[in-house]
Amino acid sequence: MAVKKSIKEIIRDEYKRCSQDPVHFMRKYCIIQHPTRGKMYFNLYPFQEDALNQIKENRYNVVLKSRQLGISTLSAGYSLWKMIFQSDYNVLVIATKQDVAKNLVTKVRVMHDNLPSWLKGKTMEDNKLSLRFKNGSQIKAISSKGDAGRSEALSLLVIDEAAFVDRIDEIWTAAQQTLATGGGAIMLSTPNGTGNLFHKTWTQAEAGGQFHPIKLHWTVHPERDQTWRDLQTELLGEKSAAQECDCDFISSGHTVVDGPIIQWYEQTYVEDPKEKRGFDSNYWLWEYPNYANSYVVVADVARGDGGDYSAFHVLDIKTMQQVAEYKGKIGTTEYGNMLISVATEWNNALLVIENANIGWAVLQVAIDKGYENLYYSYKQDAYVDEDVHLRKGYDLKNKGQKVPGFSTTSKTRPLIISKLETYFREKSPVVKSKRLVDELYVFIWNGSRAEAQRGYNDDLVMAFGIALWVRDTALRLHQQGVDLSRKALGHFGKSQGVYTPGKDIPKEWNWKSGDGSGENDDLTWLL
Repeated sequence: MAVKKSIKEIIRDEYKRCSQDPVHFMRKYCIIQHPTRGKMYFNLYPFQEDALNQIKENRYNVVLKSRQLGISTLSAGYSLWKMIFQSDYNVLVIATKQDVAKNLVTKVRVMHDNLPSWLKGKTMEDNKLSLRFKNGSQIKAISSKGDAGRSEALSLLVIDEAAFVDRIDEIWTAAQQTLATGGGAIMLSTPNGTGNLFHKTWTQAEAGGQFHPIKLHWTVHPERDQTWRDLQTELLGEKSAAQECDCDFISSGHTVVDGPIIQWYEQTYVEDPKEKRGFDSNYWLWEYPNYANSYVVVADVARGDGGDYSAFHVLDIKTMQQVAEYKGKIGTTEYGNMLISVATEWNNALLVIENANIGWAVLQVAIDKGYENLYYSYKQDAYVDEDVHLRKGYDLKNKGQKVPGFSTTSKTRPLIISKLETYFREKSPVVKSKRLVDELYVFIWNGSRAEAQRGYNDDLVMAFGIALWVRDTALRLHQQGVDLSRKALGHFGKSQGVYTPGKDIPKEWNWKSGDGSGENDDLTWLL
């Protein structure tokens, strides 16, 4: 006959089981606030149980998820479980906004308030942004705009919607030091394009990196079917639905150049350079000068605050092929000398230097050195217009009407971006650089402005956009010259010019043209 346990023994056994099994703890004792069903026990779905067990077994976890799968709630339950059964367990929650971070702390509070008394931790501090127990365990909420990740040693860092968090690279760098004593991390998010830290972390995790990957596609939810998915497309649009439901990095985000196109370039053209030159080995060459070709060198100059890079591209004007590239940190004088050397090497290429900020210092070097094929803009030009330049040409007469270099302004910038997007959509340029492709992945629409995601650079992208714009003009100017030559030669053919042996020197030829009247025209201008 079985011995009946006392209430005290039952509670003790149950407490022990809860301390060992977070799934049991949540299913049986944690109450959540469901958005439509109100308060209810957190009856985990199989996919939630599986994810929770993976989080428990791995120190660092990155969760790529569909929308509304309850993973933030799962993270809150896991945090509470750790805080109750482990002393001095310090949890920090970081999100895009303080309200979002606070929401996870609220979930912890709701669960804790509804626990039976024998499971509850004694509360020492309880406010909107933090909850602290007598055993020293606590949870705090902070936005990415605060001094995120630089607090005392952390036991667990939860980054909610990590793909959308500003300064996440800085946050993670700082947090790694606070986690050095054995702490863990949960980085969870829907995708938001490629190239950001969340995407890189996920990619590295799939390749066996520091983080353990957990992927939760919309199909893992037992109450969702294709009808639900189709409705999301109707409500959100294709791109947002791909982001919110499909765990699709490429189709998500708001990159200026569509993600699938960037991926196509990466798979089709990108390759290691044939040679890396320069003191820093950052001048990369994929081709060597062909003296029958024309080139343009377009340079962006670093602002000088250490936050960006000086960069230039060498572009074959006719084929739109990227043949060389530089991205590095270099002084203005050294950069100016380098550009002159490079432009000279590439058949005295048209040298285009952006004249914003300290770009003037670099331009001055080119002017002082007397580089002849330097790009000039007209002062009165309200915006860059191909037809204007075609009418005026690139002649260096009347320099008083011109400004050396290329001016990127509020009027010219949108036109450059439009040119960049159009050409890449048409897959016209040949891009070999992994550095440029990586920048394209994080070159996004921020409202109506195209720019790099916070914490990243767009130096190569902007230089390439200017190169495409100028290239169009340069090619059309070249074509003008070709058409003019053809017109002249066509006229020469109609006038019945002929070669006839000279009477006095039989083995040589006299070059005659005319209409048969005996009058000869001087055609040396054709030479």
